[in-house]
Amino acid sequence: MPADGNNSHIQVMHEQEPDYTRPLYYYSDAVRDKFRKRLTFIYDEKTARDYLPEMERILQVYYAHKPPGMIEAEATYNPANRFTEKDVILITYGDLLQGEESSPLTTLENFCDTYLEGTINTVHILPFFPYSSDRGFSIIDFNTVDPKLGTWNDIRELGQHYRLMFDGVINHISAKSRWFQEFLNGNPYYKNFFITFDSPDDLTEEQRRLIFRPRTSDILVKFATINGPAYVWATFSADQIDLNYKNPDVLMRVLEVLLLYVCHGASIIRLDAVTFLWAEPGTRCIHLEQTHEIVKLFRDILDAVAPQVALITETNVPHEENISYFGNGHDEAQMVYNFALPPLVLHTFYSEDATALSRWATGLDINSPTTTFFNFLDSHDGIGLMAVKNILKREELDNIVKKTLDHGGFISYKTGSDGQEEPYEANITWFSALSHDEEDHGDLAFQVKRFVASRCIALVLPGVPGIYLHSLIGSKNDVEAVLKTDSKRDINRTVIDGKLITEALEDPLSKISRISRELGRLIAIRARKRAFHPNGKQQILQLAPEVFAVLRLSPEQDQHILALINVSNKVCHLEIDCARLKLEDVCIVENHWYDIVSGMEWLPEDGKLFITMMPYDVMWLESYRGISAD
Repeated sequence: MPADGNNSHIQVMHEQEPDYTRPLYYYSDAVRDKFRKRLTFIYDEKTARDYLPEMERILQVYYAHKPPGMIEAEATYNPANRFTEKDVILITYGDLLQGEESSPLTTLENFCDTYLEGTINTVHILPFFPYSSDRGFSIIDFNTVDPKLGTWNDIRELGQHYRLMFDGVINHISAKSRWFQEFLNGNPYYKNFFITFDSPDDLTEEQRRLIFRPRTSDILVKFATINGPAYVWATFSADQIDLNYKNPDVLMRVLEVLLLYVCHGASIIRLDAVTFLWAEPGTRCIHLEQTHEIVKLFRDILDAVAPQVALITETNVPHEENISYFGNGHDEAQMVYNFALPPLVLHTFYSEDATALSRWATGLDINSPTTTFFNFLDSHDGIGLMAVKNILKREELDNIVKKTLDHGGFISYKTGSDGQEEPYEANITWFSALSHDEEDHGDLAFQVKRFVASRCIALVLPGVPGIYLHSLIGSKNDVEAVLKTDSKRDINRTVIDGKLITEALEDPLSKISRISRELGRLIAIRARKRAFHPNGKQQILQLAPEVFAVLRLSPEQDQHILALINVSNKVCHLEIDCARLKLEDVCIVENHWYDIVSGMEWLPEDGKLFITMMPYDVMWLESYRGISAD
């Protein structure tokens, strides 16, 4: 379903039980040497020698679940075609939709099949495991589907129709988990699974100030153990205990978890908060070289035994640090969250000026056919602000904060290097962030048009677009949920009544129906145009401050599309010199331009296009050679 002609989604499912009658997985000396070097870098040469046999055993167990048909399909797999113009990822909790089906996961599948066919082909199911807090991100059991959501069979059924993204929440684990309980109980195997201190003073004030964290709570949490009190490292909360990757046994157990996810149908594994993976007092404890090496090891392992599976890193940090997880373009994550995009789009629509967005987007060149961006605008968390610290001016960031509060949202803070609190993320739904009934005089058609125009930014930039389920239905802020739970992120996590959504979708005048219809139409158009392939080149054109303009070129260099988005409430008149419309020295000799969105046609006059855009208009102009009247 989600791939192009050369690289269809591998629908063959893993076998639920390993078959050891077939040949075991065997890696070459070159692959073994690569693994050994990674382990030596992370630990030391002796540890690498000691743990290579265990790693091989884990890979052999996984490989025994692969049927011959899957192995044959992988033999011709082309990673350059892993993602195409057809790909759009839906982000959702497994129980965000409530219906009358046997399980929430079945409700989700039926909703996707009924209303999102042709719109999305990949589903990112946020953590669907038993958990104790943080809406799924404090996992009690990595290996089990939360029975409140469904079963592994429900996951596998969904995977028959859609490519699946699973969360690898491997930075931390719930304080209620078996691993941590075994630590508290004194089981010697788990003694070093966590980062512990005998006294809070063992972590000095100077060391504490250096640590980068998205929280303001104390990083050490006191627990009573069979051996006395222990102060345990917890980056996010007292219920989310960091794993200690300095212990190679932790790495081995996590590797088993990730391959279990592959067995159950994961095509993409999201490495949640991966930047905090390795902690080292005396450093900022983010982006450490050991962290990058572990991600590279995961990439090497998947390339060896599951080449159809991609890694995506989630790192809400300044843009230049975020993209470091691409590695050299061939050895680390295949995709990274484009964290700078959401706040830049908000700034663009608040200021009605695309200059900052255009300037930043000019440098978005991956230079690798196997890596790309995940272009999202909102998610289950909030709109991260860290990625634009070095892109937007302080007053521009302050304006996003002000607008968020004016539109009924909240701001979450972190402790900065100076010990002061600073904005970390805006907690608000995307529809509420862009719309204000009093300012817009309650004009729903106008609000929907602006909303869809903003979503189009993620559709036209190189990468794979993602959309959170609440944006598909234009949800407004759920302030009541925030007041009830005292969690700002719950403003955008409301459980949805499937019956009410169905009724709204069947009403052509409803907000949900209008958004779904127009956004779905644009996504369907995009899926048919190779110029929007993630590997297609781009040229950013600064035609007018009010217009975001990008020229896209297909990988085969045979299709040009000029995407124009009016980001303002103004009528904009454009005069475009056709001589500027070329990419990769591929000249556009065609003399006609056709808007694949509206069906209108333009002919250049004296080598120029004269275009008038109404407020929040979206135009995708495809060039073609006109047919002579002769």
